[in-house]
Amino acid sequence: MPSKNAIKEYESGAYYHIYNRGVEKRSIFQDDQDYKTFLSYLKFYLTNPNSIDLRGLSSQVRPTSPSKILRNYSESIILIAYCLMPNHFHLFIKQNDDFSMSNFMSSLSTKYVRYFNTRYKRVGHLFQDRYKAVKVETENQWIHLSKYIHRNPQEILACEDCPRRLSEYKYSSYPNYLGLFHQSWIHPEEILTNFGGNSNNSYQNFVEEDLDITPIYFSAIDYD
Repeated sequence: MPSKNAIKEYESGAYYHIYNRGVEKRSIFQDDQDYKTFLSYLKFYLTNPNSIDLRGLSSQVRPTSPSKILRNYSESIILIAYCLMPNHFHLFIKQNDDFSMSNFMSSLSTKYVRYFNTRYKRVGHLFQDRYKAVKVETENQWIHLSKYIHRNPQEILACEDCPRRLSEYKYSSYPNYLGLFHQSWIHPEEILTNFGGNSNNSYQNFVEEDLDITPIYFSAIDYD
Protein backbone atom coordinates (compact mmCIF):
# COMPACT_ATOMS: atom_id res chain seq x y z
CA MET A 1 0.00 0.00 0.00
CA PRO A 2 1.42 3.44 -0.89
CA SER A 3 2.46 5.59 2.07
CA LYS A 4 0.21 8.45 3.08
CA ASN A 5 0.54 11.59 0.94
CA ALA A 6 2.49 9.68 -1.73
CA ILE A 7 -0.49 9.66 -4.10
CA LYS A 8 -1.01 13.19 -5.39
CA GLU A 9 -4.29 14.99 -5.95
CA TYR A 10 -3.54 16.93 -9.10
CA GLU A 11 -5.52 20.12 -9.58
CA SER A 12 -4.83 23.28 -11.53
CA GLY A 13 -4.61 26.35 -9.30
CA ALA A 14 -4.24 24.29 -6.11
CA TYR A 15 -1.74 24.86 -3.29
CA TYR A 16 0.47 22.07 -1.94
CA HIS A 17 2.85 21.37 0.90
CA ILE A 18 5.68 19.27 -0.53
CA TYR A 19 8.26 17.63 1.68
CA ASN A 20 10.81 14.85 1.72
CA ARG A 21 13.67 13.63 3.90
CA GLY A 22 16.82 11.60 3.56
CA VAL A 23 16.77 7.83 3.51
CA GLU A 24 17.01 6.54 7.10
CA LYS A 25 16.73 10.24 8.10
CA ARG A 26 20.31 10.83 6.95
CA SER A 27 21.58 14.24 5.92
CA ILE A 28 20.77 15.44 2.43
CA PHE A 29 22.68 18.71 2.96
CA GLN A 30 26.13 18.31 4.47
CA ASP A 31 27.57 21.78 3.99
CA ASP A 32 26.91 25.22 2.54
CA GLN A 33 27.69 24.08 -1.00
CA ASP A 34 24.94 21.46 -0.88
CA TYR A 35 22.34 23.96 0.31
CA LYS A 36 23.41 26.51 -2.30
CA THR A 37 23.33 23.92 -5.09
CA PHE A 38 19.78 22.88 -4.22
CA LEU A 39 18.74 26.55 -4.12
CA SER A 40 20.46 27.12 -7.46
CA TYR A 41 18.33 24.39 -8.99
CA LEU A 42 15.20 26.00 -7.56
CA LYS A 43 16.27 29.35 -8.96
CA PHE A 44 17.01 27.94 -12.39
CA TYR A 45 13.79 25.95 -12.68
CA LEU A 46 11.58 28.78 -11.38
CA THR A 47 13.08 31.86 -13.07
CA ASN A 48 12.01 33.04 -16.50
CA PRO A 49 14.78 31.77 -18.82
CA ASN A 50 14.91 35.14 -20.58
CA SER A 51 15.86 36.96 -17.39
CA ILE A 52 18.05 34.49 -15.50
CA ASP A 53 21.65 35.49 -14.77
CA LEU A 54 23.80 32.38 -15.11
CA ARG A 55 26.63 34.07 -13.22
CA GLY A 56 24.63 33.83 -10.01
CA LEU A 57 24.14 30.08 -10.29
CA SER A 58 26.14 27.20 -8.89
CA SER A 59 28.56 25.72 -11.41
CA GLN A 60 26.59 22.46 -11.21
CA VAL A 61 23.55 24.24 -12.68
CA ARG A 62 25.06 26.18 -15.55
CA PRO A 63 24.39 24.40 -18.87
CA THR A 64 27.50 23.28 -20.68
CA SER A 65 25.75 23.34 -24.06
CA PRO A 66 22.31 24.27 -25.48
CA SER A 67 21.28 20.60 -25.37
CA LYS A 68 21.95 20.54 -21.59
CA ILE A 69 19.59 23.42 -20.69
CA LEU A 70 17.25 22.36 -17.91
CA ARG A 71 13.48 22.43 -18.20
CA ASN A 72 11.80 25.55 -16.90
CA TYR A 73 8.71 25.75 -14.67
CA SER A 74 8.46 29.50 -14.09
CA GLU A 75 5.02 29.65 -15.71
CA SER A 76 3.58 26.54 -14.09
CA ILE A 77 4.93 26.49 -10.51
CA ILE A 78 4.77 29.36 -8.02
CA LEU A 79 7.04 28.86 -4.99
CA ILE A 80 5.55 30.64 -2.00
CA ALA A 81 7.86 29.45 0.79
CA TYR A 82 10.65 26.98 1.45
CA CYS A 83 12.94 25.72 4.18
CA LEU A 84 15.91 23.39 3.82
CA MET A 85 16.97 21.44 6.90
CA PRO A 86 19.94 19.07 7.26
CA ASN A 87 17.89 15.91 6.56
CA HIS A 88 14.69 17.20 4.95
CA PHE A 89 13.07 20.05 3.04
CA HIS A 90 9.69 21.78 2.79
CA LEU A 91 8.19 23.60 -0.20
CA PHE A 92 4.92 25.54 -0.35
CA ILE A 93 3.83 25.80 -3.99
CA LYS A 94 0.92 26.74 -6.20
CA GLN A 95 0.44 24.58 -9.28
CA ASN A 96 -0.94 26.42 -12.31
CA ASP A 97 -1.85 23.31 -14.30
CA ASP A 98 -2.70 19.70 -13.61
CA PHE A 99 0.66 17.92 -13.72
CA SER A 100 3.47 20.48 -13.41
CA MET A 101 4.13 19.60 -9.76
CA SER A 102 5.03 16.01 -10.63
CA ASN A 103 7.33 17.07 -13.47
CA PHE A 104 8.96 19.81 -11.40
CA MET A 105 9.69 17.54 -8.44
CA SER A 106 11.01 14.81 -10.71
CA SER A 107 13.41 17.27 -12.34
CA LEU A 108 14.51 18.80 -9.04
CA SER A 109 15.02 15.52 -7.21
CA THR A 110 16.80 13.78 -10.07
CA LYS A 111 19.17 16.69 -10.60
CA TYR A 112 20.05 17.07 -6.93
CA VAL A 113 20.53 13.34 -6.29
CA ARG A 114 22.85 13.15 -9.27
CA TYR A 115 24.89 16.08 -7.93
CA PHE A 116 24.98 14.68 -4.38
CA ASN A 117 25.96 11.16 -5.39
CA THR A 118 28.67 12.45 -7.70
CA ARG A 119 30.13 14.77 -5.10
CA TYR A 120 30.18 12.19 -2.31
CA LYS A 121 31.04 9.21 -4.53
CA ARG A 122 27.96 7.26 -3.54
CA VAL A 123 25.21 5.35 -5.36
CA GLY A 124 21.58 4.61 -4.66
CA HIS A 125 18.68 6.48 -3.15
CA LEU A 126 19.19 9.75 -1.31
CA PHE A 127 15.58 10.36 -0.29
CA GLN A 128 13.49 8.08 1.89
CA ASP A 129 10.81 7.73 -0.76
CA ARG A 130 9.09 9.69 -3.46
CA TYR A 131 8.27 13.19 -2.26
CA LYS A 132 5.07 13.69 -0.25
CA ALA A 133 2.49 16.28 -1.19
CA VAL A 134 -0.50 17.51 0.77
CA LYS A 135 -3.13 19.62 -0.91
CA VAL A 136 -4.04 22.68 1.14
CA GLU A 137 -7.79 22.40 1.67
CA THR A 138 -8.76 25.19 4.08
CA GLU A 139 -7.94 28.84 4.65
CA ASN A 140 -6.50 28.00 8.07
CA GLN A 141 -4.08 25.52 6.51
CA TRP A 142 -3.14 28.04 3.81
CA ILE A 143 -2.37 30.91 6.17
CA HIS A 144 -0.50 28.77 8.71
CA LEU A 145 1.58 26.70 6.28
CA SER A 146 4.22 29.38 5.71
CA LYS A 147 4.45 29.83 9.48
CA TYR A 148 4.99 26.10 10.01
CA ILE A 149 7.67 26.02 7.30
CA HIS A 150 9.47 29.13 8.53
CA ARG A 151 9.52 27.89 12.14
CA ASN A 152 11.29 24.64 11.21
CA PRO A 153 14.82 25.88 12.03
CA GLN A 154 13.86 26.43 15.67
CA GLU A 155 15.05 22.93 16.45
CA ILE A 156 18.64 23.76 15.49
CA LEU A 157 18.90 27.39 16.60
CA ALA A 158 20.25 26.37 20.01
CA CYS A 159 23.31 24.56 18.65
CA GLU A 160 26.77 26.06 18.92
CA ASP A 161 27.72 28.35 16.01
CA CYS A 162 24.10 28.32 14.76
CA PRO A 163 22.08 31.49 14.15
CA ARG A 164 20.11 32.57 17.18
CA ARG A 165 17.07 33.94 15.35
CA LEU A 166 14.79 32.52 12.67
CA SER A 167 15.45 35.56 10.49
CA GLU A 168 19.17 34.69 10.43
CA TYR A 169 18.69 31.19 9.05
CA LYS A 170 20.14 31.24 5.52
CA TYR A 171 18.27 28.34 3.94
CA SER A 172 14.69 29.54 4.34
CA SER A 173 12.44 31.98 2.49
CA TYR A 174 11.62 33.73 5.77
CA PRO A 175 14.08 36.64 5.22
CA ASN A 176 12.25 37.35 1.93
CA TYR A 177 9.08 37.92 3.94
CA LEU A 178 10.88 40.33 6.27
CA GLY A 179 12.50 42.30 3.46
CA LEU A 180 16.02 41.25 4.49
CA PHE A 181 16.82 39.94 1.02
CA HIS A 182 14.99 39.32 -2.24
CA GLN A 183 14.88 36.15 -4.31
CA SER A 184 12.83 36.88 -7.41
CA TRP A 185 11.68 33.25 -7.67
CA ILE A 186 9.96 33.41 -4.26
CA HIS A 187 6.43 34.86 -4.19
CA PRO A 188 5.33 35.89 -0.69
CA GLU A 189 2.79 38.44 -1.95
CA GLU A 190 -0.37 36.42 -1.39
CA ILE A 191 0.57 35.63 2.20
CA LEU A 192 1.77 39.13 3.05
CA THR A 193 -1.47 40.63 1.76
CA ASN A 194 -3.02 39.31 4.96
CA PHE A 195 -0.47 41.26 7.02
CA GLY A 196 -0.63 44.68 5.42
CA GLY A 197 0.75 43.72 2.02
CA ASN A 198 4.44 43.96 2.82
CA SER A 199 7.14 42.43 4.99
CA ASN A 200 6.58 44.08 8.34
CA ASN A 201 6.42 43.29 12.02
CA SER A 202 2.92 41.84 11.83
CA TYR A 203 4.06 38.82 9.79
CA GLN A 204 7.14 38.38 11.95
CA ASN A 205 5.01 38.47 15.09
CA PHE A 206 2.67 35.91 13.52
CA VAL A 207 5.52 33.50 12.76
CA GLU A 208 7.47 33.94 15.97
CA GLU A 209 4.65 34.01 18.50
CA ASP A 210 4.85 31.01 20.80
CA LEU A 211 1.65 29.33 19.66
CA ASP A 212 1.15 25.65 18.91
CA ILE A 213 -0.37 25.54 15.42
CA THR A 214 -0.69 21.75 15.35
CA PRO A 215 -4.45 21.72 16.08
CA ILE A 216 -5.01 24.32 13.36
CA TYR A 217 -2.84 22.95 10.59
CA PHE A 218 -2.52 19.25 11.26
CA SER A 219 -6.09 18.53 12.35
CA ALA A 220 -6.96 16.72 9.12
CA ILE A 221 -3.48 15.81 7.89
CA ASP A 222 -1.10 13.03 8.81
CA TYR A 223 2.54 13.93 8.16
CA ASP A 224 4.16 10.82 9.63
